[in-house]
Amino acid sequence: MGKAETQYFMKGERKMRMPTQKEVSRIRSQYPAGTRVELISMDDPFSKLYSGSLGTAEYVDDIGQIHVRWDCGSSLALIPGVDSFRKVATKE
Repeated sequence: MGKAETQYFMKGERKMRMPTQKEVSRIRSQYPAGTRVELISMDDPFSKLYSGSLGTAEYVDDIGQIHVRWDCGSSLALIPGVDSFRKVATKE
């Protein structure tokens, strides 16, 4: 059996490599539903989100994007390797 062909998708003008299923599984385990995140920067000129915006991960899709319900009401996905963000510790 040969090596799988690398797949790509477009984000605006940028050509992005499609993550492997193993990479998507890793992202899903790192950002399960309910994980709090903070945006550091996003490569989206149309987004109204800003550095410091907080949100809650809802799910990770099949191409590894982390779909977030932002506290401001927006529901925009984060793209690992493109957008900069971090987990936020929750108070127990």
